[in-house]
Amino acid sequence: MFEYQQPDLKGHFGPYGGSFVSETLTHAIKELKDAYARYQNDPAFLAEFQDELAHFVGRPSPVYHAARTSREVGGAQIFLKREDLNHTGAHKINNVIGQALLAKRMGKPRVIAETGAGQHGVATATICARYGLECVVYMGSEDVKRQSPNVYRMKLLGATVVPVESGSKTLKDALNEAMRDWVANVDNTFYIIGTVAGPHPYPMMVRDFQSVIGNECLVQMPEMLARAGCQTEQPDTVVACVGGGSNAMGIFYPYIGHEATKLYGVEAAGEGLDSGKHSASIQRGAPGVLHGNRTYVLQDDNGQVTETHSISAGLDYPGVGPEHAYLADIQRAQYVGITDQEALQAFHYLCRTEGIIPALESSHAVAYGMKLAKTMRPDQSVLINLSGRGDKDIGTVADLSKADFYCRPSCRGQSVKGGEAPITIVPGASA
Repeated sequence: MFEYQQPDLKGHFGPYGGSFVSETLTHAIKELKDAYARYQNDPAFLAEFQDELAHFVGRPSPVYHAARTSREVGGAQIFLKREDLNHTGAHKINNVIGQALLAKRMGKPRVIAETGAGQHGVATATICARYGLECVVYMGSEDVKRQSPNVYRMKLLGATVVPVESGSKTLKDALNEAMRDWVANVDNTFYIIGTVAGPHPYPMMVRDFQSVIGNECLVQMPEMLARAGCQTEQPDTVVACVGGGSNAMGIFYPYIGHEATKLYGVEAAGEGLDSGKHSASIQRGAPGVLHGNRTYVLQDDNGQVTETHSISAGLDYPGVGPEHAYLADIQRAQYVGITDQEALQAFHYLCRTEGIIPALESSHAVAYGMKLAKTMRPDQSVLINLSGRGDKDIGTVADLSKADFYCRPSCRGQSVKGGEAPITIVPGASA
């Protein structure tokens, strides 16, 4: 069994992690560390957390054997951990509930959050509505445009959505603005970070709340594998997409000690790893400090953060959680890239083969999982974390496929090179 005890008491995963914050946030960070240390093993807190996961979120989420895909792709048996079936449509709500319960116990009536694809924002708005907390969500204006259904969902739930116009107008900039808000309102505000990044204790805390994903898989997989004719009790490989990396860490963490299970994190290769238009922080980045922690960062020779690109708003981030950086360095996990084109093709494939519409973020994991399965035997297995559903991405996919029934005028003519053939709806024709 692989011995793994990370982070250390100061929040370091080897050379990564830590807490690099302004003096004005030092007290808030200490307050959060003390509260999490107090409640993370508190029976009443854990009981409430588990009750909410079961009765509000709908956990455990099932593991699904994608039998038709397995047959058509050839090679290993492919399984999907169905986080898309959670209430609000993604894995994000697992962590949000945990942090919101902390906010209540800490007496913080106001919650702020950042969001890229909108799923973390929707989850935060949902729980704030349930608990009667004020909610403000920061979102890059570019992401507001490409994720408009989620913006409206947040507003329906009572949240204030603040479009961020600075920088690249994406997730990085939303996180910057949320940090500024927190500095100005530390006394009454709790910042719910949505990924395994930020200053300690966030990377550890988010990982802990999300590890329910992998812990459920440990229980579910023996029966699923036996039914599929596989020879092991746990999967040969686990695959998950990585932006900041919360869904991946949630499924990876319980498997780190299972050395026979290989772990693959799939970064957004955008238009290609050598194109300069990607979000592959581990594969093309270098160690640096971003948003309160040391990790791999996409930066230029002067240490300035560079702009990123991905078809998926949730992977469009120039850094990665520090624990992923550490797992890459010690080679416990491998990090690979999937392009926009490959992700879009996997999106369409899963829709038409399994009747499941995946998030574009998750489609990166699906694309690599299928590619990997082809190289394996039929009695081996690939477990893919299907981190979210793709309702939020229908507009983006339709625009990229040049589908007139949904295409906004400003987007007509855009496409992903080599992507799925256009889908057209003839006016007046029956569906």
